[in-house]
Amino acid sequence: MLFERPQFTEYVMARLVTLSLTIFVIISVILAIFITDTMTLALVIFLLWLAFTIFVFAIYRGAAKMQRELGKINKYLKMLDTVDTIDLDRHFFTREFEQINQNLTKVLEKSKKREEIKQRYNTKLKLKNQQRGDMISAIAHEFRNPIASIIGYAQTLQEDKDIPPALHDKFLGKICNNGDKIEALLGRLVLWNKFESGEAKLHQSTFDLLSLTQEVKSALVDDKYKQRKIIIQGEPRQVEADRTLVEIVIKNLIENALKYSKENVVVTITEDTFSVSDRGVGISEEDMEKVTKKFYRSGTHNWDNSMGLGLSIVKKILALHNTELEIQSRLDEGSTFSFKI
Repeated sequence: MLFERPQFTEYVMARLVTLSLTIFVIISVILAIFITDTMTLALVIFLLWLAFTIFVFAIYRGAAKMQRELGKINKYLKMLDTVDTIDLDRHFFTREFEQINQNLTKVLEKSKKREEIKQRYNTKLKLKNQQRGDMISAIAHEFRNPIASIIGYAQTLQEDKDIPPALHDKFLGKICNNGDKIEALLGRLVLWNKFESGEAKLHQSTFDLLSLTQEVKSALVDDKYKQRKIIIQGEPRQVEADRTLVEIVIKNLIENALKYSKENVVVTITEDTFSVSDRGVGISEEDMEKVTKKFYRSGTHNWDNSMGLGLSIVKKILALHNTELEIQSRLDEGSTFSFKI
């Protein structure tokens, strides 16, 4: 380009050569005035020219080194977003350029740290957005059936004024049951939110694990599983834990077994272990590590039809008690869910 800015060496040399030629001409004229001998004058002018040439060449070498160093720094600045490291041990011609190199290294390290923090934040944000979408989808799926049932029974009662009393009471009972389902779903959602926000705290007390299990059994059989049999094996076992949270664990494990097994469910309490076994559909190896993840819904079996939170909540509660859920299962043979006491 005609008006392109010169490089550092070109700019320095243009100024230096112009200044040197000017000084050389002026000194040569002065020497010509005072030195009358032609041979002496020629020798002095030649030596003067040689001195100026060496001086200009020395300045050129220094300027070229400085230009290369500026090129290195400019290269780092251009690649600041992609370069991983700056060669801190590289030797520079001047102390100033070495300090610039060191400062660039610090800037690069800070930039990389900020980029890593930004990437982690973006990853967490994407995960949160995905989980929020999964939650909305799960809530819509789980609430749709009970709400549709309530609307259907209510419309029937509203439109048919001559409905028999027995059928009228039956429909009201269906409406109440579906209302209870919605309340239970909301309860699980609120509980999970407490775990996610870190608000859940233990309120420990000493209680009998066998008695608590019998209470849970009675509630499940009287409520939804009147035709099912839950066998409890074991002796009274005093434990120190959060009774309310442990009740949620026991209820989730037993109800999970009841949903996916048509045979008896066996609860075993030993000196150091609580387990729930069923002879149901079992869990494939592919699903084994996924069933305790929140919002997970198997394509083969819906392991947890409460927004995918049931076993995940169990896992969280057990973690608060410094223990963990263990799963042993064979597909089409049954499963055993257990935890150490």
